[in-house]
Amino acid sequence: MRLLLAVLVLASHCIAQTPEAMIQKILASPKYKAATTFIESDHDRFVRELIELTEIPAPPFKEKARAQAYLEKLRQLGLSDVEGDPEGNVMGLRKGTGGAPMLAVLAHLDTVFPEGTNVKVKREGTILRAPGVGDDTRGLALMLQVIRALDAAKFQTQSDILFVGNVGEEGEGDLRGVKYLLSNGKYKDRIKLFFSIDGGEQDQITNGGVGSKRYRVVFTGPGGHSYGAFGLVNPAFAMGAAISKFSKLTVPDKPKTTFNVGMVNGGTSVNSIPFEVSMDVDLRSESRDELNKLTDKFHGILFEAVEEENKARSTTQGKIKVEAKLIGDRPNGETAVDSPFMKIVAAAVSALDLVPNYRISSTDANIPISMGIPAATIGRGKGGRQHSLDEWVDVEKKSSVQAAQVALVMFLAIAGTP
Repeated sequence: MRLLLAVLVLASHCIAQTPEAMIQKILASPKYKAATTFIESDHDRFVRELIELTEIPAPPFKEKARAQAYLEKLRQLGLSDVEGDPEGNVMGLRKGTGGAPMLAVLAHLDTVFPEGTNVKVKREGTILRAPGVGDDTRGLALMLQVIRALDAAKFQTQSDILFVGNVGEEGEGDLRGVKYLLSNGKYKDRIKLFFSIDGGEQDQITNGGVGSKRYRVVFTGPGGHSYGAFGLVNPAFAMGAAISKFSKLTVPDKPKTTFNVGMVNGGTSVNSIPFEVSMDVDLRSESRDELNKLTDKFHGILFEAVEEENKARSTTQGKIKVEAKLIGDRPNGETAVDSPFMKIVAAAVSALDLVPNYRISSTDANIPISMGIPAATIGRGKGGRQHSLDEWVDVEKKSSVQAAQVALVMFLAIAGTP
């Protein structure tokens, strides 16, 4: 019922006035001009906070230090109900006047980099370099700047806006932060509109979620001495055969479908037949049906490789067995480009002299999209080399201000201004 209300409210906005007219009304308002003036004056602080947050390590499942720092920043901004939840997310509420569903705005706290990674920021003019400086620390800093701009211009919205620094977006985090927020969290029944600040430049709109399934596949066998027990079944051979078969699969270019073996582990020594080896596998597709087909083929390959090894060598001490444990499951979905929500989002991008660049990716928005909640992931600003040690962002003022303007206008249009 609440979800239907959100859709009806957005539809009524579009019926009462076109999305373009709605956006132009915001842009022409004295409050928006005041907000833009503030964003320009706030640029240096934005850069300082971006550097500060980047230099607080936030490895997967170890986001606590950055979460505590971000919680304090939300508290200093005067949001209400500033708190953390049991999963590790931190959040604060900017209350609206009422009459519209709650909007959640997220940026993720975690990075892909393990403990011990040097996250010291190096600056070269307007370029900042450090692991995680873009993905998604820039999103966190941008969120803080937008909240300050809303307050400086004294904007009111109809919707309550919940601002969240969430955990577990990357890798094996498997979107655990947003899953908890929308399934078990305090506001799970109230959040009916959703933005994630992540991804690339300010013209990018992720309106579709790439589905993925990730497995840790463990092959086990009796093991033994490489010479004395030679001839026994070997789990490494079974895994090698599985990888070889897997590599020869054909998948469609459209809808884009991919597969990867990202990690292999196991064994005890060079002169031992291993008793256990494992591989981590990533399966992805823009299509739920294609992902299911790929998953079925993958499981079939595992069975074939094990059967072949058990027939090829001696099983007198035991057979090769395999177990594929699901360690990641991200659902597919799409917020239609012609939906009221996306029309407003596109109008906001276009009004700021940009061309909407739609894409399908794997972000926190996968979860609300799969639940039927109008949602998108928006760009955080110019940068590159995400997930690499030489990750960078460009904090050139004009472009950075524009990124904040795009986010501000989207939030105001979706949350509604009285």
